[in-house]
Amino acid sequence: TNADYFKVYHAENPDIYMAFKAYALQLIAAGVESLSAYLIFERMRYESLVSGNKGWKLNNNYRPYYARLFMQDFPEYEGVFAIRTTAAER
Repeated sequence: TNADYFKVYHAENPDIYMAFKAYALQLIAAGVESLSAYLIFERMRYESLVSGNKGWKLNNNYRPYYARLFMQDFPEYEGVFAIRTTAAER
């Protein structure tokens, strides 16, 4: 399942979540009350390209898992991402 693939990907690429957290926390600090994992992924892609890196290989299927992980790690921001039920949860 995507959840299983995400666990492996996340373990192999901890820098992805570090950037995701940093950008989410920046948005929260700016007063944004409803975050978008899509927006964060696109910023991550942009930043990795302009930094001289070849760009991260980000799988869009993992966006909801990063949003869930963020809210798990920061329970004070529970609900900051709108979450839908995944196929694995049905």
